[in-house]
Amino acid sequence: MTRKEYKFGEKPLSAIADIPGKSKWMYIMAHGAGAGMMHRGMEAISQSLNEMGIATFRYNFPYMEEGRRSPGSPKQAINAVVEAVSFCKSTFPDHQLAAGGKSYGGRMTSTAASTGLIPDVKSIVFYGFPLHAPGRPGNQRAEHLYEVKQPMLFLQGTRDKLAELDLLQPVIDEISAQIYILDGADHSFNVLKSNPKTKEEVLAEMAGKVREFLG
Repeated sequence: MTRKEYKFGEKPLSAIADIPGKSKWMYIMAHGAGAGMMHRGMEAISQSLNEMGIATFRYNFPYMEEGRRSPGSPKQAINAVVEAVSFCKSTFPDHQLAAGGKSYGGRMTSTAASTGLIPDVKSIVFYGFPLHAPGRPGNQRAEHLYEVKQPMLFLQGTRDKLAELDLLQPVIDEISAQIYILDGADHSFNVLKSNPKTKEEVLAEMAGKVREFLG
């Protein structure tokens, strides 16, 4: 395993690449709205994928890099996704590229894909797609998914308050995507103490599904 820190983009953004030996895929993972690339949740997802032989490239959006709390303009986030993909394509030419991320990061990635901005990405994987705000069910945030050309995998917990499954499932069916449901997991993939699986086991299970999905 090798780890290296990078700066990329017109207004340099921080990134970390974790690369297991003989990995063929690199997952370009954007963080959620409230926590950056160094958050323990991002670290845990990265490690679980690394253990499956998948390299990861974590990076910050501009607002997080600047220490701001508000995500600000989606345009800035989408531009960061495009720059991250371009950087990975040139820096890691031996890897096939998948992209996505946690919650908001996954949604910004798919938004970039929906307008054809990241054609070098072969697949998109969502760690908890934020279909709606808590307590405000709706599927407006899914409208752009119908324009995404890449295969998509949704990893969703049954206790996720940002994605009611009875609203998300029809979208999944219509866009011919794949969904993997984690029983008892919330939006951060935490599970209750009564759950027979630990969070670490849930993350490992998801990583195995990602490995299977990527092929």
